[in-house]
Amino acid sequence: MAKAGSRPGATAKKKGPTKGTGGHGRKALEGRGNTPKAEDRVYHKAHKMKRAAENRKATNTLRSRAPRLGGKRASDELVTGRNSVLESLQTKIPSKTLFVMSRIEVDDRVREILTEANKQNLPILEIGRLELDRLTDHAVHQGVALQIPPYKYPDAGNLVLDTMERWHDQQLEVPPLFVALDGITDPRNLGAIIRSVSAFSGNGVIIPERRSAAMTASAWKTSSGAAARIPVAKATNLTRVIQQAKEAGMFVVGLDGGGDIDLPDLELASEPLMIVVGSEGKGLSRLVTENCDQIVSIPISSAMESLNASMAVGIALYEVSRRRSS
Repeated sequence: MAKAGSRPGATAKKKGPTKGTGGHGRKALEGRGNTPKAEDRVYHKAHKMKRAAENRKATNTLRSRAPRLGGKRASDELVTGRNSVLESLQTKIPSKTLFVMSRIEVDDRVREILTEANKQNLPILEIGRLELDRLTDHAVHQGVALQIPPYKYPDAGNLVLDTMERWHDQQLEVPPLFVALDGITDPRNLGAIIRSVSAFSGNGVIIPERRSAAMTASAWKTSSGAAARIPVAKATNLTRVIQQAKEAGMFVVGLDGGGDIDLPDLELASEPLMIVVGSEGKGLSRLVTENCDQIVSIPISSAMESLNASMAVGIALYEVSRRRSS
């Protein structure tokens, strides 16, 4: 009689060991190793939180390196706009960092900017639009900004005395020539004057510590790179520096419309010379005028009230150079 639960035609299976897999299923039993951390799994929320924290840290690092352009402004300055940044790089203005907006539309100017920055081994930082807006104080930056370090001014008195000492020791072939600015507040005028001083082999430009244009990016650009060759020295007291120059054997002449002599009659051109120019409106200050050896006028048409300061300096330097070479 058939056993309960059996079916017709079925054969009983032998009990005992069965044929093994030969180890082929071992790898499946071993699994895939340790489970990755949640923050390392790209699809996990913890990974996104980790990336966000890294981005915040990078942004904070960038903020610590970049100038603060809010209320308390850092001494560093930013040049903004594609044309301005490209011109600054081409004229070799000393720079610290080039900021480039993420996903910037790359045109020919941006390519030139990046090429020039790479030639100068300039650090390039890519940042977001909002961060670049903040750094530039919401100026029109067109996706690029160039960070300029503060200019290191030598002391005016030391520069003049050192130059005169070299002259007395016969280390200079040409008499020293300086230009001092009295109340020039436009950095473009300063840049143009630096360029003229360089063109006519001058030894430096002197500016007062207060109420004067400074070596900003605008002055650097206008100088067309001449500021890298001509020192711009700062005087705590311009009148005192003039007095020191005279004591060292230098003659000081001031440019003014109501001068004692006309420029073509300047006999001091072949001597160590400091030319002082005042602002277009106020002219030379009283103390500076009193300490000049001569006040010189540039003959101009009566239809003109005055010359631009940088233009007047250029004319005076040309006349000095002409007399020294004749």
